Amino acid sequence: MRATEVLKGEHRVIEQVLDCLERMANQCEREGRLDPGPARDAVTFFRGFADRTHHGKEEHQLFPMLEDRGFSPEAGPTAVMRREHVDGRALVEQLEGAIDGAALGDEEAARGFVVWSRTYVQMLRAHIEKEDTCLFPMADRVLREADQRELLLRFGRGDAAPADRERFLRVADALADRFGVARASRSWVSWRQTCLQTG
Repeated sequence: MRATEVLKGEHRVIEQVLDCLERMANQCEREGRLDPGPARDAVTFFRGFADRTHHGKEEHQLFPMLEDRGFSPEAGPTAVMRREHVDGRALVEQLEGAIDGAALGDEEAARGFVVWSRTYVQMLRAHIEKEDTCLFPMADRVLREADQRELLLRFGRGDAAPADRERFLRVADALADRFGVARASRSWVSWRQTCLQTG
């Protein structure tokens, strides 16, 4: 099992919550007001799972190994992905800043939440597509079998604590149930366990 498959599995969970955020934005636009609880849950997920857990694996494990194998850290694909991670953090901060006002029915805050949410959804979906279809296939061509095994071990050691990971997955599933989005997280859990057991 390849380390990139673990990352692709995490992408499916992130996409699940992106779908939920998109529906929140649509609802906020229709009603002129935001339900703040799910929005805050989404922010918690994006910061804790998408950024610290998933992007952490990429930035601290995968990208440095690819750069050791010849990728340019200044101008190559890993540099582009790092910049997009930074852009995503800024967008999450912007949309979080609009939550309280949008929950009170403030028109400007509600519009801001809609705009920042949709911008983040569009950006992160495109980012995931680039990784799944370009970066990860390149990585699979460059990395040796021993590199893949080492990455899997590092992923396991550096991953979120089991209780935190389960909390993020519960948040993702609760949001999916609330907004009528298909779950991806449970298949990812079994997939990830298989990856780490066979790595």
